[in-house]
Amino acid sequence: MSFHLCSSPSSLLHDPNLFSVHPKPTPRTFVSSYNPNSPPFHSRNLLQIIHVSIQEAVPQETHIEKPKLDAASKRNAWVNPKSPRASQLRRNSYDSRYSSLVKLAESLDACAPNEADVSHVITKFGSNLFEQDAVVTLNNMTNPENAPLVLINLLETVKPSREVILYNVTMKVLRKSKDLDKAEKLFDEMLQRGVKPDNATFTTLISCARQCGLPKRAVEWFEKMPSFGCEPDNVTLAAMIDAYGRAGNVEMALSLYDRARTEKWRIDAVTFSTLIRIYGYSGNYDGCLNIYEEMKSLGVKPNLVIYNRLLDSMGKAKRPWQAKIIHKDLISNGFEPNWSTYAALVRAYGRARYGADALVIYREMKEKGLELTVILYNTLLSMCADIGYVDEAFEIFQDMKSCGTCEPDSWTFSSLITVYSCCGRVAEAEAALLEMREAGFEPTLFVLTSVIQCYGKAKQVDDVVRTFDQVLELGIEPDDRFCGCLLNVMTQTPREEIGKLIECVAKAKPKLGHVVKMLVQDESCEEGVLKKEASELIDSIGSDVKKAYLNCLIDLCVNLNKLEKACEILQLGMECDIYSSLQSKSATQWSLHLKSLSLGAALTALHVWMNDLTEAALTSGEEFPPLLGINTGHGKHKYSDKGLAAVVESHLKELNAPFHEAPDKVGWFLTTSVAAKEWLESRRSSGEVSA
Repeated sequence: MSFHLCSSPSSLLHDPNLFSVHPKPTPRTFVSSYNPNSPPFHSRNLLQIIHVSIQEAVPQETHIEKPKLDAASKRNAWVNPKSPRASQLRRNSYDSRYSSLVKLAESLDACAPNEADVSHVITKFGSNLFEQDAVVTLNNMTNPENAPLVLINLLETVKPSREVILYNVTMKVLRKSKDLDKAEKLFDEMLQRGVKPDNATFTTLISCARQCGLPKRAVEWFEKMPSFGCEPDNVTLAAMIDAYGRAGNVEMALSLYDRARTEKWRIDAVTFSTLIRIYGYSGNYDGCLNIYEEMKSLGVKPNLVIYNRLLDSMGKAKRPWQAKIIHKDLISNGFEPNWSTYAALVRAYGRARYGADALVIYREMKEKGLELTVILYNTLLSMCADIGYVDEAFEIFQDMKSCGTCEPDSWTFSSLITVYSCCGRVAEAEAALLEMREAGFEPTLFVLTSVIQCYGKAKQVDDVVRTFDQVLELGIEPDDRFCGCLLNVMTQTPREEIGKLIECVAKAKPKLGHVVKMLVQDESCEEGVLKKEASELIDSIGSDVKKAYLNCLIDLCVNLNKLEKACEILQLGMECDIYSSLQSKSATQWSLHLKSLSLGAALTALHVWMNDLTEAALTSGEEFPPLLGINTGHGKHKYSDKGLAAVVESHLKELNAPFHEAPDKVGWFLTTSVAAKEWLESRRSSGEVSA
């Protein structure tokens, strides 16, 4: 009885001669189509067997005609894998040949880089190589020196129908080793041989340039494609978003990205990372977040580089709350923060003055043994200086000195001296200044400004004058901030010693000295003269210090009990829009906003507002809204226990004013229109003219 088995179940069901009996027994036969000298198959795993019959002995008297196998049966047949013949067929399959070709590639990688040795290895292989064999061999090579020599040999011996394929595979070998120069040289040789490049050629060169960190070269190759009749596919176009972005052609990168969104190209995480970087560099931080959300909606998983770039962008944008969210996403998605992650968080929290969060990250870095750079240490110290973290600054400074990987620089000492100066720790500030000089750094104007501030807080006026003289001796020209510091020190100086500082101010900035003398002198000046001189002063200084100057000038007037002059300076600030929106009115509430003012300026603004209320209600007959409020904010000065709210509250009690702190609105003092009118009337009848 003879059974003809094929790989298709349907053939078993529909073959009418399935159970055919032959007149005489014949031996089992295995016939394979594989020939080691014939061209290979398309898949290395494909085993083609044209005919396998399994025949058993049957009685001779039974005679039935031998069935004819159909084409499908001739092509495919099941072979018992336990059969001794099966192992022989397996050895002859293309799997075996593929393994031999991989070993050939390894031998070619290892041989000397010359034509003779390459030819010897290929000849030693034993059997003829065909076009697909050549592709497999080159594709498995890694030696960029030998691959071009192997290519030349195979082109001569194999004579492939499409030489461009072998060139492309060889370029991929060069791409593995990031050798763009050799790949470009191979391209030139390809043209000289008359081989026309195809899309794969350019895609390989473009990706090689990207891997080499040469985006401009990638752009050059991309822009050559049309001249060779090649049209880039979506994968190449998506890759060019990254290349154009890195090459600095932001407009082209974003244009391609818009097209990618419309045509739904597949974009990888690397390209999204470049887009985030583009938006970050341009200051479009909302664009960074939009890209992040888009990639998540498309199912592209962010990598650690993307998270770090987002954190860096949020740091530049001073959005520490969003940095917190991104950091949380990073952790929840299973990523372990690396040094770049922590550095971005230190910068984000440090710049935004999120002191507690920055210190948590700093201590986590120390626990993990991660080293901080000078810049990171300085970022933390600068933050401490701005928010009054004195002890923490000292801890960070000591750690920096003992870490052994970096040394304090001029900025380090500047921040440390600023910390000590703002709280009036003279001994510590002087010690830090001495250490700075011993380290080889001469104090800058910024440092000397801090030192003057320190002496001013300690009311050591003679030391202020001595330091001022040092500035002039060093040939340093005082700037607006330095003069503003002198002005601030003057507001903390006893009246009998102000004259010493006026001389310093007059030397540093004559216009400022002239205005200060007009404020301090007892005799009144002609109407409008003070305002005119102060206006010229304000016009001559930078916009970043205008409010600070006006605050100090008003504070000085209040300290000297010269309220009329203080009001004149305040009026100038309002006219110049330096003090904007101090007063606001709505149908339900009139308000005074004091949050951005110094103590003296706030009390002066309160005095002016109460006079305005008196004029409105008692003279003009205006109707008050149901509520009147004063907004002081709820914070206190970073280096002082005195907050504006406490000072204003105390002053309101002195005036017996009916304003009380709102229980549900921190920093607000409210009263009703009825209570306010009664108080204003009693104030006018008692003859009070000032607050």
